[in-house]
Amino acid sequence: MAPYQHRHRHPHHQPSVQVQVGDRFPLTIRKMGVNGQGIGYFKHKVCFVPGTLTGEVVVAEVTNVHPRFLEAKIHRLRKASPNRVQPRDAYANTAGGFEFEIMKYPAQLRFKRQVVLDSLAKFKPLGYRHYQVKPTLPAEPQYGYRNKAQFQVRQQDGKLVMGLYAPNSHTVVDMPTCAVQMPGIMTVMNHVRQMISDLQIPVYDEEQNSGIIKTVVVRESMANGDIQLTFITNSPKLLKKHQLLVRIQDELPQVVSVLQNINPGATSTVWGPTTKLLVGQRTITESLMGLDFHLSAPSFLQLNPYQTENLYEEAAKALDLSKDDTLIDAYAGVGTIGLSLANRVKEVLGMEIIPEAVEDANANAQLNGIDNARYEVGAAEDLLPKWQAEGHQFDALVVDPPRTGLDAHLIDAILTAKPRKFAYISCNMATMARNLARLAPTYHVDYIQPVDMMPQTPRCEAVVKLSLNK
Repeated sequence: MAPYQHRHRHPHHQPSVQVQVGDRFPLTIRKMGVNGQGIGYFKHKVCFVPGTLTGEVVVAEVTNVHPRFLEAKIHRLRKASPNRVQPRDAYANTAGGFEFEIMKYPAQLRFKRQVVLDSLAKFKPLGYRHYQVKPTLPAEPQYGYRNKAQFQVRQQDGKLVMGLYAPNSHTVVDMPTCAVQMPGIMTVMNHVRQMISDLQIPVYDEEQNSGIIKTVVVRESMANGDIQLTFITNSPKLLKKHQLLVRIQDELPQVVSVLQNINPGATSTVWGPTTKLLVGQRTITESLMGLDFHLSAPSFLQLNPYQTENLYEEAAKALDLSKDDTLIDAYAGVGTIGLSLANRVKEVLGMEIIPEAVEDANANAQLNGIDNARYEVGAAEDLLPKWQAEGHQFDALVVDPPRTGLDAHLIDAILTAKPRKFAYISCNMATMARNLARLAPTYHVDYIQPVDMMPQTPRCEAVVKLSLNK
């Protein structure tokens, strides 16, 4: 009897759906996944189809069969969504970062708010059904906004390619153009491509673990158009370095900072531990919220400078700061959030685990004549108790964690310190919802404001206003 019951309970797990790669069938796209792919159901089996929108009908062609789901591509589009537009980049569906170039902008904004709602429904933090999730704050401009590009450099089929990886692969999609990057970045990228090719500098070969140039990183300042160029290399030796630098200085006067970061071997991280200055200045300067920020190559800055001020203004609104407050800036980066709010509070204390960023943050405080902010190297969960022991008050807390969300120990430290005012800036709605599930019994979620930092992609950011439960 037992096996029969078991089958009866899980009709979807029967191995009855015999599907093979290359099979085609009509499919209606019912909804969209968090990564922006269309989702339909073939004989009760979930089928993911990148490049499709809700309500579309396609003939799907299976590209991958998994025990619980299928992956497919569009063989033919039978019925297009009214939200569909012609993408500006040909590779809108072959690499991450452009998935939504096929979607009208108002629909992108609705999608991002929905991601917040879906994540809350999945992790169910206390009272989530009553959370106020505001409409997504739109971005202006919606193209040409990204201030940094990290392009992988490889030889493929006998030619030099520079671009981003195709999803779940180590194949590089060659990108001579890119509509979401600031145009100045692509100019430099294409010149550098030509130089590497002309000088025949060996590029990285993953299989052989040979070659030199792995990644080229270009960052542009919106404030003055200055460009920082970093070659990430497999070895400390950079062949033809002199000729390369001479050409950069001749052809690209806007490049004021050229660096080499050494990251040997096959690693999942883009940056290695050692960065050395090859020519020019160590940092470039960006202006935000009326302040100047010096940026060293490995330090983090929001990718969309046009929208960053709006994001930080939302965080400030959520914190509702006063002159008596001590503001803790956890995950401080180069101090952008804390320093921009320093004039509204008594003092700012910030922490960050990247030493270069802390150096930059303290230098940026000095650069802007801010004397009530200090930054230390370390993890928030270690420094919070230390600062408390030193007698510092924690009135307000702002966190802007990486995609993995808040560290579990930091959540413990927050629940112990209980700052009254708390703003959580998140770039990953799933980890945010999971963190809120732990914070919600102690904190009330006043509202969640989604902010579109990355138009043309499914990536969503949000600012959460939290206040201590009375």
